[in-house]
Amino acid sequence: MAAPEIDIKYVAHLARLSLSPQEEQQLGQQLGSILDYIDKLKEVDVSGVEPTAHAFPLVNVIRPDETRPSLFNEEALRNAPAKANGLFIVPKIVE
Repeated sequence: MAAPEIDIKYVAHLARLSLSPQEEQQLGQQLGSILDYIDKLKEVDVSGVEPTAHAFPLVNVIRPDETRPSLFNEEALRNAPAKANGLFIVPKIVE
């Protein structure tokens, strides 16, 4: 199967890259090699392989959800750069 033509200038535009003609040629060759390798991978028989999301099984490493005492208001505000009436003062971001 022939590799499709890759419009390097279009890909560079999408990636917001400014490429020299030499870089365009080099990138075109690299992308062509990648597509050739993908074509080789398509030839492998994977009919007996179960689909997976990761090569290795992942274990959830979050802590158990347990009730714990929270910070007191004064303790939470202790290092706040700006505070008033027991609340954090933050810059306005919506106009």
